Amino acid sequence: MSRFQAEPSDALTVEAVLAQDPGLSHLRVRRRGDLLTLESGPAENPRRHARLRRVSVHLWRLEMPAASGRWDLTPFRDQLKILLDMLLHQFPWMLAP
Repeated sequence: MSRFQAEPSDALTVEAVLAQDPGLSHLRVRRRGDLLTLESGPAENPRRHARLRRVSVHLWRLEMPAASGRWDLTPFRDQLKILLDMLLHQFPWMLAP
């Protein structure tokens, strides 16, 4: 188990960023362990859009879902808000309904 857990305040940060764009109202954030997962659809069968893994006190890693159902690591590691901005502006198709 990672010693760097995603905090409730981290999930609130992501929710606040998503709430600024009405086009992202279909997304919700699920927090589990060191992960914040952006998903949509029914809770029993969610569509996974992206996830952020906490790797240190201030650093997170962006991960994207693969066609195989697994998660692909990306080379992107940065602070949470910077990764969110990157996800919103450089990979908007990953957040599409």
